[in-house]
Amino acid sequence: MNAIVSNPMFGLWLSILAYLIGVLIFRRFPHPLTTPLLLATLLMILFLKLTHIPYKAYYKGGAYLNMLIVPSTVALAIPLYQTFHLMKHHAKSILLGTFAAALANTLFTGLVAKCFGMRYFLAISLFPKSVTTAMAVGIVGKMQGIVTVTLVVVVATGILTSVLGPTLLRWLKIEDPVAVGLALGGTGHAIGTGTALKYGRVEGAMAGLAIGVTGLIYVFVSPLVAALILS
Repeated sequence: MNAIVSNPMFGLWLSILAYLIGVLIFRRFPHPLTTPLLLATLLMILFLKLTHIPYKAYYKGGAYLNMLIVPSTVALAIPLYQTFHLMKHHAKSILLGTFAAALANTLFTGLVAKCFGMRYFLAISLFPKSVTTAMAVGIVGKMQGIVTVTLVVVVATGILTSVLGPTLLRWLKIEDPVAVGLALGGTGHAIGTGTALKYGRVEGAMAGLAIGVTGLIYVFVSPLVAALILS
């Protein structure tokens, strides 16, 4: 048994199997709470808990899937190039909208942290929750936050965006492809971009663009808001 668990292919195939089960359940019972990504995450946690398999053993194979986040994000340059005319046409709206969202997000996070009396290092670790993992770790590292807390919050935000995002967009009657892509990518980073791609090529491209723009804005906004509210 130890030989199987320690094999990198174990974690890889276990992740794929959990996601396939999630897809089958979603097809049978389509609902925001039965989103394949959410179900796969819950199934993985339950399985590892019941079998007492260490997370480190699982991650030997799971790491391979994690490595695919970077090249898959870079691959979004293709649909982005194909929809470059839209990006030029909506450049001002994209920059202003993303900046407003990042500012509102960090201000709200800072105020909530202040109200609940969170310590500075914990509070700033929550700031880049809508930034893709690599950039979020860099931002928090420079602000001397707690990286492990940031990683948990980033993943949770991505999953919540994937689960609740489509429903909220439908309730608010937001149907513009550019707005949908920016909302999902700018809030749920790579996971939200995966959801945006289900809508179409334009939505996926705008979500990919939002990942980069949001990350750059957070680099400047997060320290300023932290100094203004938390100091």
